[in-house]
Amino acid sequence: MNSPRPQGTHTRFPARLRTLLNIRREWPLLLVLMLAAAATWLFIELADEVIDGSTTAIDQHLLILLRDPEDPTKMAGPRWLQEMMRDFTGLGSTGVLTLVTLSAAGFLLLERKRHATVLLLISVLGGVLLSNALKLAFARPRPPFADIAPLITPASFPSGHSMMSAVVYLTIGAIVARLRPDPRVGAFVLTLSILVTVIVGISRIYLGVHWPTDVLAGWAVGAAWAILCWLVALLLQRRGDIERT
Repeated sequence: MNSPRPQGTHTRFPARLRTLLNIRREWPLLLVLMLAAAATWLFIELADEVIDGSTTAIDQHLLILLRDPEDPTKMAGPRWLQEMMRDFTGLGSTGVLTLVTLSAAGFLLLERKRHATVLLLISVLGGVLLSNALKLAFARPRPPFADIAPLITPASFPSGHSMMSAVVYLTIGAIVARLRPDPRVGAFVLTLSILVTVIVGISRIYLGVHWPTDVLAGWAVGAAWAILCWLVALLLQRRGDIERT
């Protein structure tokens, strides 16, 4: 004689299955959130090391590698490379980033995504405020090899060019990638966004206007901010408060 089935067993299994399916569906969001947490942790660790002066030796060593051995006040390498690095650093300037942001906002408006446009503008403006606040908080002096000193502010940590490049290019890259149904297009756009962000940061070190840890910290906090803004966009989309891409 078969023993009676415990009451409620048939209802518990589907519930567990639905929970498992939800976890599997949400794992990309969990992964992205972990990346944001890792980037934030990296920035906090770098900030702590910079305050203690533990990064001074490695910063100076790496910076000297990119200077002329006979005259450290000059950049190493041929003239064409120096000019190219000046061009690359302009991709992270306030003027260029403003133009790129407004262009992306115009594109979103043409796509009839007004709420997404507002979110993009708020994300970039928030990144600017955060960058300036961090610079004022740490007030780290710049390296003594600033080749474009008349055009820069004295605060060095974190690198504003590196941070804002990550904020602007990664945020726009994520939004544009979601607009394209072909995943290859999305991967290309995001890869290009990361490449531009990296090039801008390297150019800042090469020009001697930032210590390497300034740039690394700028990348970390900028990426964390961009990821968090992207997560906010996804949550708002699910609630119906922002247009779905």
